[in-house]
Amino acid sequence: MDDPLITAIKQVIEISPDEEKIIHSLFTLKAYKKGEFFLKEGEVCKYVGFIEKGLVRYYINDDGEERTYGFSKENEFTSNFESFGPQTPSKQIIQALENSSIWTISYENLQKLYEQVKNGERFGRLSIEYVLIKTLKDRNSFHTDSPKSRYEKFIKEHFDLQQRVSQYYIASYVGVKPQSLSRIRKRISL
Repeated sequence: MDDPLITAIKQVIEISPDEEKIIHSLFTLKAYKKGEFFLKEGEVCKYVGFIEKGLVRYYINDDGEERTYGFSKENEFTSNFESFGPQTPSKQIIQALENSSIWTISYENLQKLYEQVKNGERFGRLSIEYVLIKTLKDRNSFHTDSPKSRYEKFIKEHFDLQQRVSQYYIASYVGVKPQSLSRIRKRISL
């Protein structure tokens, strides 16, 4: 049986069959309908999630304007480690853009995974490093790259998301209004 969560973990660390059972006992599969929140602004991020099916968007509310700064899809982890680690309120928001099935692990259960799975701490460290580096690259790109370059990177890195994410959210991610994104798309296709 294909188990995407275990497969993803095995790509980072070796685990035994007994450790697979421990992992399954610590994660819970949750369903999120399109538009529901994995994390709301002001809440403490209580979970790290592994997306089995679906898509989420990361954004902040900047004086009433939503600013998208990332997306995660199937076989990727999702969380706001800035809130999750210290268990402090989040300024970021994580919202399901599609009906999604997400394996979640609480802060307490993640500590148990670190204790009970031989290479659990290594898995946590490497996973957090991956998410941190991805986030920093996206944020740095926002300050150093032109909107056209950011859109070209989006197409290259997230080609499969073009049909799954609204143009409004893509424009927000690129840092422009939807009308400007249309002009950028026309220039690229010429």
